[in-house]
Amino acid sequence: MNDTGKKQQTVPARKAAAANNNVEDATETSVATEAVEPSAEEGVAALEAELAEQKDHLLRALAETENVRRRAQREREDALKYAVAGFAKELLSVADNLRRALDSLPESEVRDERTRSLLAGVAATERELLSVFERHGIQRIDPDGERFDHNLHQAIFEAERPGKPSGMIIEVLQPGYVLHDRLLRPAMVGVAKENPGPEEPAESASSSAEPVCPGRL
Repeated sequence: MNDTGKKQQTVPARKAAAANNNVEDATETSVATEAVEPSAEEGVAALEAELAEQKDHLLRALAETENVRRRAQREREDALKYAVAGFAKELLSVADNLRRALDSLPESEVRDERTRSLLAGVAATERELLSVFERHGIQRIDPDGERFDHNLHQAIFEAERPGKPSGMIIEVLQPGYVLHDRLLRPAMVGVAKENPGPEEPAESASSSAEPVCPGRL
């Protein structure tokens, strides 16, 4: 009887202990879950950071796309703008020959009307060619009397010219041409160089020499 009563008393005690253990395990699990799961504020902050990062990536992609579009548009405009560059260079020699023909016979030396009419026709052809050049953005460079610019001019010789400052263009051997803002051919020019000043007369040895006293070495 005593052993049976002890067994009956032990069974409820074991059940109570097991129940307490289950409660403790549930409590520990709940605490651990609360420690692992972020709070609502942290979740919102993480989402906002991710959104800002994605927005930054999107803005960078849009900016790169816009740069590519602008670059392609600029290249296309340049291709149209300078498409006649090669053809224009071939025509420059034609303009040069027309000018040489006019310079070879000044109008003041013409004696007959036939020759005068021929020169007038050549001059009209030159004017028409230059007009066509201008309509397509080709400008002639004739820098006589201007300051030398290495971006537009090519110096062929230098010479002293009284009254001309150094670096001034004194002669144009061949005019240059530009297509819009691009150089087709530099103007070949002669440039004035600095004139040396008059030499000062040398002083006589007697006036420049220091007088020597008697007995001085």
